[in-house]
Amino acid sequence: MFAVIKTGGKQYRVTAGDVLKVEKVAGEAGDIVEFTEVMMVGEGASATIGKPLVEGALVTAEVVDQGRGRKIIAFKKRRRQNSKRTIGHRQHFTTVSIAEILTGGAKPSKKAAAKPAAKKETAPKAAAKEAAPKAEKKAPAKKAEAKSDEVAPLFAAPEGPADDLKKISGVGPVLEKKLNALGVMTFAQVAAMSKDDIQKLDDALSFKGRIERDDWLSQAAELAKA
Repeated sequence: MFAVIKTGGKQYRVTAGDVLKVEKVAGEAGDIVEFTEVMMVGEGASATIGKPLVEGALVTAEVVDQGRGRKIIAFKKRRRQNSKRTIGHRQHFTTVSIAEILTGGAKPSKKAAAKPAAKKETAPKAAAKEAAPKAEKKAPAKKAEAKSDEVAPLFAAPEGPADDLKKISGVGPVLEKKLNALGVMTFAQVAAMSKDDIQKLDDALSFKGRIERDDWLSQAAELAKA
């Protein structure tokens, strides 16, 4: 028996045991979620078609994983307007395993996990939260700025002198310091970067595809030869 469910504005044909990716639904791995918008259920001549939903039908599924899709880069340029914009987007999705297809108002064998009730804050904690903003105001602004600029290294810096990364088109003194702080010191490092390395650097510095767009790897390879 199969069913057609609707979730996230899309329709899916499912049977018990199917594993599929749907638009993000709330829940953690192992939780049971319910799809109440069932548009069709059954098989062959005995299939029931909803108007638009099948009354008393329910599909339950177990959350397998919460994830995000590949980054999509949208680039928009207006001719003769000196205007261009690049936006990156990674869509959230949930992987679920279909557990049961129920009809006639039948109840599922496993109920959906109840959301935990919000805990009330005690008086001391509330007072501490109110006092926190005052403490932040007293802290020097220079120290806060220094902390925000600190980044954890992503790569192991090679031994020996560092190359002048400013020779790569689009890299200035400020960006060079950030790259050095992340462990990127030489042209050879940049030229040998894998797709995973590029994605890590892209996420850490919010480049939105800049490394591939400006072709850093080819530039670095030429500079390393020189």
